[in-house]
Amino acid sequence: MNLPLLIARRYLFAKKSFHIINIISIISLVGITVGVVALVIVLSVFNGFDAVIKGMYSKLDADLKILPVEGKTFSTSAPEIAALRQHSDLLVVCDVVEENALLAYSSKRHIGTIKGVGRNYANLTHIDSCIRDGKFKLWMGSQPFITLGLGVAQTLNASLAHFQPITVYIPKRGKSSLSLEAAFEQRSIMPMGVFSVQADIDMQYAIAPAEFVRQLLGYDSTTVSALEVRVADYQRVEAIQSDVAALLGSNYRVLNRYQQNETFYRTMKTEKLVIGLILTLILIIASFNIVGTLSMLIIDKRNDVNTLRSLGADNALIRRIFIGEGMLISVGGVVIGTVVGLLVCWAQQHFKLIKLEGQGTFIIDAYPVDVQMLDIAAVLGIVLLIGFLCARFPVQMLTRRILSANPSN
Repeated sequence: MNLPLLIARRYLFAKKSFHIINIISIISLVGITVGVVALVIVLSVFNGFDAVIKGMYSKLDADLKILPVEGKTFSTSAPEIAALRQHSDLLVVCDVVEENALLAYSSKRHIGTIKGVGRNYANLTHIDSCIRDGKFKLWMGSQPFITLGLGVAQTLNASLAHFQPITVYIPKRGKSSLSLEAAFEQRSIMPMGVFSVQADIDMQYAIAPAEFVRQLLGYDSTTVSALEVRVADYQRVEAIQSDVAALLGSNYRVLNRYQQNETFYRTMKTEKLVIGLILTLILIIASFNIVGTLSMLIIDKRNDVNTLRSLGADNALIRRIFIGEGMLISVGGVVIGTVVGLLVCWAQQHFKLIKLEGQGTFIIDAYPVDVQMLDIAAVLGIVLLIGFLCARFPVQMLTRRILSANPSN
């Protein structure tokens, strides 16, 4: 074994002249352990929520979404769109026509977004798995149907059992009037189902046939506001995105799932980073105990230092002994904290020890946990770096005074 590390280990476990040094050493170890446990658990819970939310969004978000660079709409009769539909890496290309609308049911009103989709929309997304009441169906013969977000349905107090239509109002282009009938195009459509994905989406969207929305807006059969795409191999989505962007040219934007909800995902990452920095700061404060431990140990072992010098130990070896002492405390805290943190995460995954509390219906009943090895490696690196810095500076300062009093020959 490395000589400085062997001596440092003996110092760590040996009884000191001053009992307070043992107590401070234990406090240092416990402080680092608790900090590591907190980092492992909190980061894993954030990863768990991130995975849950991404899973929810992926049920309704397309793999790729194509939007015009300028304006709100474009025509699918363009030759590049025809070439897009023949692309071998694309399984589904669905027309989408979106517009803000006023939805009315009985005496209730709600402003949201009506999303007109093509007949292959069920093949594009996992909308069927999101249905909470009724079913997802765009057409029955020549009769169109609308599927409401859960929040929209609750605001309108809409019931599928009452067989009462939803009236959709969209402002007429180029016209303004105080009269509702003169200022808005309106059509009625029967509700067929209620879906739930995420609160903001549930409160905003209602899904109807694209033909129904086009008639309200006065668009022709080739006009869309977006195309949503399902790729054949999602593992290659970035390469396919680049290929599609090159095929369509500069007049179109091709967005992946992250880019479609960029603000939300960026917020999630920022929150995780901020919480990680706060816990790291707490860990740094806890690591200051190492400074006190090493300072007292160096003073306590002054005679041992002189003995080592007499036996031929140079200044660098003596410094490595005390730095090794500090690193042993850090490594011990890291190992114990990581093991405890992973055990807690495992128990939460399998036994759901901590439940979600509060009123309302949640899609999960306990805090989700997703342990990622990259996070664990980052925690290990941060703690070991903090431990090294907390050990190095007091050792350099105090040993300089002691060693300078008895310079080597």
